[in-house]
Amino acid sequence: MTVGTFPANLVPRPPGDLPRGSITVLLATDLGLLRGALVSMLSRHGDIEVVAALECGDEVVPTALRKRPDVVVIEVGVSSSGSLAAIGELRERLPTCQVVALAAAKPAGLVRRLLATDVLGAIDKNAPSARLLDAIRGAAAGQLVVDSSLAVAALTAEANPLTPREVDVVRLAAEGRSGPEIAKRLYLSPGTVRNYLSNVIGKTRGRTRTDAIRIARESGWA
Repeated sequence: MTVGTFPANLVPRPPGDLPRGSITVLLATDLGLLRGALVSMLSRHGDIEVVAALECGDEVVPTALRKRPDVVVIEVGVSSSGSLAAIGELRERLPTCQVVALAAAKPAGLVRRLLATDVLGAIDKNAPSARLLDAIRGAAAGQLVVDSSLAVAALTAEANPLTPREVDVVRLAAEGRSGPEIAKRLYLSPGTVRNYLSNVIGKTRGRTRTDAIRIARESGWA
């Protein structure tokens, strides 16, 4: 669906301040084959210039701040959950740069978190390439473009039962960090970390700590 209103934290560009000539795009996806194919596809269109193509990670925001693209296209998935943090930082530090996210309808919880970041575009990974082109051009013009499959997923997603601190603990545990490491990183006691992980097991109905972390991640809660 295409909506003409703006997300709450969007700083829309006045009509006279829209990109002239080529729309500059920074592309960030984890899969190299997909990244190469998207660069090739986008580069065939005279009104789009890919100024950078990289993996999702710590370099997305610094590269965007250097290149100052009109649009950032970024993949969001369970394996690239750091993309949500990058989107939030981009919205804060480079508000005139619009964001188009590539996502799958599952896990629905992750889609819900994605749309809460107020991205201008959210495109299903299974959509035709023309849909991504429409979203990039729309975002550059200040138009909101969200695929219906993602909108439905967000509306039907189960609410996240975890507290923000439990989410922090799960994310660090998913990285393979030990209890003492998590405690040091979050300025907590080891006992408090154990309590948080026990709460996560109960809320996710996981059989073990590992199972609970898997459920939380696959549900898009952390």
